[in-house]
Amino acid sequence: MSHQKIQCEVNNCTYWGQGNNCTADAIYVVSHAGNHASKSEETDCKTFKPQDL
Repeated sequence: MSHQKIQCEVNNCTYWGQGNNCTADAIYVVSHAGNHASKSEETDCKTFKPQDL
């Protein structure tokens, strides 16, 4: 399995790593427009989990 680099700037996420790298094993993205999105603003990362502060 190849390693893919996922960038993330949400530094209060549990999976945020140094250098804006996502450390999650998998990424779950959903669309607000049904099964087809036309632009990134119609999507959300459901993998986000806030850090315990």
